[in-house]
Amino acid sequence: MSGVEVSELVRLRTYHPEAVAEAAARRTRRPLLRAGGRLMIIAADHPARGALAVGDRRLAMANRADLLERLCLALSRPGVDGVLATADILDDLLLLGALEDRVVVGSMNRGGLAGAAFELDDRFTGHRPEDLSRLRFDAGKLLLRIDYEDPRSLDTLHSTARAIDAMAERRLPVFVEPFICYRADGRLHTDLGADAVTRSIAIASGLGGTSAYTWLKVPVTQDPDDMTRVMETSTLPAVLLGGEIGGDQEGAYEKWRKALQLPTVRGLVVGRSLLYPVDGDVARAVDTAVGLL
Repeated sequence: MSGVEVSELVRLRTYHPEAVAEAAARRTRRPLLRAGGRLMIIAADHPARGALAVGDRRLAMANRADLLERLCLALSRPGVDGVLATADILDDLLLLGALEDRVVVGSMNRGGLAGAAFELDDRFTGHRPEDLSRLRFDAGKLLLRIDYEDPRSLDTLHSTARAIDAMAERRLPVFVEPFICYRADGRLHTDLGADAVTRSIAIASGLGGTSAYTWLKVPVTQDPDDMTRVMETSTLPAVLLGGEIGGDQEGAYEKWRKALQLPTVRGLVVGRSLLYPVDGDVARAVDTAVGLL
């Protein structure tokens, strides 16, 4: 991986902060989808939620220069379409010139900090629709976690619906990542059973005044064989999320491969498992994931 000059990024941010807007204005854009109709997006919006761990490495994503190097390498690989991240990371990548001819997806709600008592009061503390439009970014992404026992989920549902409306007004795609959640032993858990994922898709698909610009970002179910009937819940285009895969990288690839054959599934949005693979080979992990498409 080529080195990232942190000192140069700090210099630009200190003396020439308008360089970010200038880089965004001159960035070469591309369509969301190209000829194959498939998407391969690298996700890196975890740090803004305080989620810095990868496997047993608690602060793996805390070294920004290392993360940027991994992202630049991943974005340089053939078949990678773009990146999903928060403003701080996308600003760095703009300054590094790494977003030319790439799909740029801004992360919109990061307020539900991992492990916090207010985790399900998931405020929109990241990109606003107007920011994404002003910066000429290509899409937005939001997380929708629903706990039937937590009234704060209703606030997130309402905010999500209005964000979908605002994105549609600007004709900007928005990737909605829905989960049914529950608390056990003081921690928030996601239910990846077929019934729960089906319900989450049904709820997310119906939000807002139009679904014309809504995409879904969905997990592979606990039993991958359930994905066929789960994905019949909506006609919205969908991408698969990577999530935590532990040490079973090959098992994750096989799950993704099967689900990618379904008619509504258009691609992958994967982060930590490709940026921090068990064997350390980022290029190989990314190339293997691209090959699944």
